[in-house]
Amino acid sequence: MNRKHVAPLRALALLVFLFWIAPAAAYAADAPQPLAGAGPVKIDPDTRNVNSGDVAWMLTSSALVLMMTGPGLALFYSGLVRRKNVLATMMQSFILMCIVTILWAIVGYSLAFDHHNPFIGGLRFAFMREVGANPSEYGPGIPHATWMVYQLMFAIITPGLICGAYAERMKFSAMMLFSALWLFCIYCPLAHMVWGKGGLLNWALPDSPNIAAFDFAGGTVVHISSGVSALICALVLGKRMGYGTTAMPPHSVVLSVIGACLLWVGWFGFNAGSAVAANALASSAFVNTHFATAAAALGWMFAEWLKSGKPTVLGAISGAVAGLVAITPASGFVAPMSALAIGAIAGVVCFFAATSLKSALGYDDSLDAFGVHGVGGTVGAILTGVFAVSVINSGCKGLVDGNPHQVLNQLIAVLVSWTMAAVGTFILLKIVDALVGLRVSESDEFEGLDLSQHGESGYNIEDAFSATYGGGGATLVNGGHGESH
Repeated sequence: MNRKHVAPLRALALLVFLFWIAPAAAYAADAPQPLAGAGPVKIDPDTRNVNSGDVAWMLTSSALVLMMTGPGLALFYSGLVRRKNVLATMMQSFILMCIVTILWAIVGYSLAFDHHNPFIGGLRFAFMREVGANPSEYGPGIPHATWMVYQLMFAIITPGLICGAYAERMKFSAMMLFSALWLFCIYCPLAHMVWGKGGLLNWALPDSPNIAAFDFAGGTVVHISSGVSALICALVLGKRMGYGTTAMPPHSVVLSVIGACLLWVGWFGFNAGSAVAANALASSAFVNTHFATAAAALGWMFAEWLKSGKPTVLGAISGAVAGLVAITPASGFVAPMSALAIGAIAGVVCFFAATSLKSALGYDDSLDAFGVHGVGGTVGAILTGVFAVSVINSGCKGLVDGNPHQVLNQLIAVLVSWTMAAVGTFILLKIVDALVGLRVSESDEFEGLDLSQHGESGYNIEDAFSATYGGGGATLVNGGHGESH
């Protein structure tokens, strides 16, 4: 067998065994047995309390969040890499939409949202058992299936965010295996602790332990976890060939602008949808999301303008994403003017994290996943404890509303998220490296991941030029773009 076939086959075999056969066996052992002579166990859905307006909003929000991954994140990230890696970068976002969906249906959703213990869910909902038209205990106005698919979209984009750190150098087989392991070992436990019934850090449910960490839409679960994991990926994989000596400018800021705008629009489903109803809280989260994003874009832009003398388009869109990240945990707890403050602070802090801090420490976080998501998520989580007010979300008070203890709760949640992401990611990377190898060869990296991993090219400009003008196109086009490789 060709050695090129070994890694993908090994990765596929591991995926099938770990995330299909093993959960199926556990599910069979855990499932309740029907009485002798009884027919199949059926769910009798009681839809009397289901609100059609809430269902419509939550399904719309689910579609908006999926749009954040493809095309939003796919375009945003692919525009930031070099031309020879554009398809490979898009493929990472696209394939995660497929992989995470399957794993979520098998057991991921159950591990995140079954009421089992404070740290991880059980197998009650494995293989979509009891997930149908019956109202969800997390949102009585919507069917359980609606809640499940909305949360699926969060699970899809979170490992996708990490891709920005190892762009242009990780094997496709390693990316798939790492993302699958990361979903189960880091995302699902964190989602359960923060949002799951009985979770360690859940603020919303009365039977949760007394560490009420406010996280409306995923500052810890999504952004700190992915951002810190991104930093570990960058450190473990090492720098790209030529990093620091060869210019590696984005090949198309135009694509990134389109992607950033799609992320901005999709984020309304991300944050306002987390109200789990079409109500006043959703409206508040919607407004806060928009206000913070605008303030962060300006904050990053002016900080860059003062430091370097020019406000760049790339800086403005990066600031907007930083604002979206920072307001995520706070969107359902703070007033609009506080949202402006959170956005402005995040824009400036994330600018220095993605420039000065990154330069000082010397790591190669290709697309600044840590500087934007890790730092932005941390800033947003802490500031949520400062600015939360009960007039927005009843009973949820932060420092400005007379509850200084909430800042401590937020710090505990941040520490838990950082620790789980850093330690867990390091271990998983070592496992994946031992099984299939993490990084492409130097020759494959030089050639570009589009060709070396997928056998395709994102742009056939040279061929089109040759066909039209009779040759010589490759030299002219490459020279015009200034490609070093």
